[in-house]
Amino acid sequence: MEISIAVAKTNKYAVSESGDTLEITERPNGGVSVVLADGQTSGRGAKAVSSMVVRKVIGLLAEGVRDGAAARAASDYLFSERSGKVTACLNILSVDLQTQTIVITRNNPTPVFVARGEQVECITNESVSIGTNRNIRPSITEFPLESGITIVMYTDGIKFAGDRSGQPLDICILLEAMLEEEDPTAEEIADNILAQAIRVDNNRPNDDMSVVVLRSSPVESDQIRRMTVRLPIGTGYIS
Repeated sequence: MEISIAVAKTNKYAVSESGDTLEITERPNGGVSVVLADGQTSGRGAKAVSSMVVRKVIGLLAEGVRDGAAARAASDYLFSERSGKVTACLNILSVDLQTQTIVITRNNPTPVFVARGEQVECITNESVSIGTNRNIRPSITEFPLESGITIVMYTDGIKFAGDRSGQPLDICILLEAMLEEEDPTAEEIADNILAQAIRVDNNRPNDDMSVVVLRSSPVESDQIRRMTVRLPIGTGYIS
């Protein structure tokens, strides 16, 4: 079995820096975690917040702290640092080889989609952003690691894409259509969802947009780990 992860993201239109921050890290006892944070509003201030949250979570995961505890600690840290005046949405998606499970940790009202074959389930358990109070708990979903699973998580720029133009994006229908027609790669799914979100926003994204796709497939592996990153750099870009 092989796990593939793809990310596609873009900034809010006419804003040079994304308020979304994403990192992928190997777990100390085997596996990998994707940490995605969306800072309140957009631009440099939001980037500072989301980066701070992601760094905190990554550091705790590297020490072997469980995902839920890492999310709670990051929330308390943000609350202390910003006096409860700033929020952030946080998602952690983990493949834990020690427990042979996939763990989805959400402090984010935005849903996560899980497909087994062509059957798509929407995870919408109540979940709130971090930073407003102490002891904010995440919503955690855990299930066995097996082949044939596709997971899609994203920030609210994707969720609300098309609302202003009256063309809301239905991620569930879009994902079902892609899985029915062919066997797309994680990268193809991520690229397609982001492209559709930008399109319904009339090619001017109303917010930062990030989408993460994880797929497990029953392919024979050569045991080599690979990661590819493509970063477009235009005039006036701020890293």
